[in-house]
Amino acid sequence: MPATLIYAIGFIAQGFFSARILVQWIMSERSHKVVSPNLYWICSLIGSILLFTYGWLRNDFSIILGQFISYYIYIWNLNIKGVWIKVPKVIRFCIFILPVLAFIFTIKNASAFANSFLQNKDIPLWLVIFGSLGQIIFTMRFVYQWYYSQRRQESILPVGFWIISLIGSGIIVSYGIIRLDPILILGQSVGFIAYIRNIIISRKSNKGVINPSSGHSVESL
Repeated sequence: MPATLIYAIGFIAQGFFSARILVQWIMSERSHKVVSPNLYWICSLIGSILLFTYGWLRNDFSIILGQFISYYIYIWNLNIKGVWIKVPKVIRFCIFILPVLAFIFTIKNASAFANSFLQNKDIPLWLVIFGSLGQIIFTMRFVYQWYYSQRRQESILPVGFWIISLIGSGIIVSYGIIRLDPILILGQSVGFIAYIRNIIISRKSNKGVINPSSGHSVESL
């Protein structure tokens, strides 16, 4: 496959990830509360499918590894919202098995990825760890979102999700500044603003929720 087409798949994937943030932000502003729209999770899943395809075609184990956890959380959210069941079974099976197939086909590059990750002469080890920490935190926000929503059996984007997003994004932006990487900086810019707005909207909407046992407003991460 031509390299230009492979890169186009990667850029389109990032486009879906950016679109999900803008859609969620706009809908939350209109509702005056933080919402978890279907389109947010649909864009997330489509973007992730494209990114898995991109990583597969690029034979890039790190891209596939980084998407593995959040991919199934996207599916869980679509399932709890009743969207996943409307997808034909054959398509659901193909979507569900894609990360496993991609992982199997790129596992041979796992050792090479580990060596390049830990022995990159162009980047000091402390900076590699710092940047990776941001990516780990950024991924764990979806683990937190799943845990929070699972307890309530409802797809929710709680204020803690946005706080974790902001911390992870801040680390990634700092890493990008140190590395003089405009792609990382620009890629996080829109999200950075949206995370702050969602935190503000969450706090404002939570002030109106009264705990019946205490009479005080409820604010929960």
